[in-house]
Amino acid sequence: MLSKLLKHEFRATGRIMGPLYLVLLATSLGMRVSIQVLNHADSRLLRMLGGVLAMAYVVAILGVCFAAFGLMIQRFYRSLLTDEGYLMFTLPVSVHQHIWSKLIVSTVWFFATGAAVMVSMLVMSVDGTFLPALIREMRNIFDAMTAYYALNGTAIVLEFAALCFLGCVAFALQFYAAMAVGYSRPNHKMAWSVAFFFLFQFAMQILGTTALVVLDESPLHHLLMNVDIHITPMLGIHIGMGLMIGCVVVYGAVFYAVTAYFLKRHLNLE
Repeated sequence: MLSKLLKHEFRATGRIMGPLYLVLLATSLGMRVSIQVLNHADSRLLRMLGGVLAMAYVVAILGVCFAAFGLMIQRFYRSLLTDEGYLMFTLPVSVHQHIWSKLIVSTVWFFATGAAVMVSMLVMSVDGTFLPALIREMRNIFDAMTAYYALNGTAIVLEFAALCFLGCVAFALQFYAAMAVGYSRPNHKMAWSVAFFFLFQFAMQILGTTALVVLDESPLHHLLMNVDIHITPMLGIHIGMGLMIGCVVVYGAVFYAVTAYFLKRHLNLE
């Protein structure tokens, strides 16, 4: 059933994001023309047109970024917290599947938006021979890295990809948890959602700072500081990536638990 939810979500969001990506590509082509032709023209009108194209390109980048962020919130709100929620929660689908369908789709659009912006910048800034050369150079770097470090190079790439994915999931869950708690209230649901969002951020900062202070003063920390442990640079990178992934998982798990609990137990659709 999760696959059907994902298909529905991608179809609903793709109608918005697809045309926006085409607009971004078109404005990047216009920006390229502006850089190569219009800005060097003798006509003041053509130079003004080049400025307009540059502004349109910036607006297009901001537009796709805000659209990905807005869809993340709008789809969760519309599907689960409004009258449509009555229908969605009657489906033979668990709350966890509802949440994961939103998380996966939002994360995919975050990655797609980042890729679209990078491609548009390449189209805008370089000639037609640069992109193939860049791809070849990146492939050479990756091949050299994996050849020299063997499995370590591949492991770092996978760790970084996992960190990016989990980071996007945790980012979305912050807003989902705040809305789930806010819409458990009888009145002023959106205002409560905003208030809980900032309350959660404040609480997590306090908890994070307290945990660092406690860890710094713990006997385990002093023991590790007095033990001579030789850590290679590569092992240090893996340890650092693992710690970051672990922190993001814990951070996201807290908000996931809050979201699932309030959607199951305290959701107020009235």
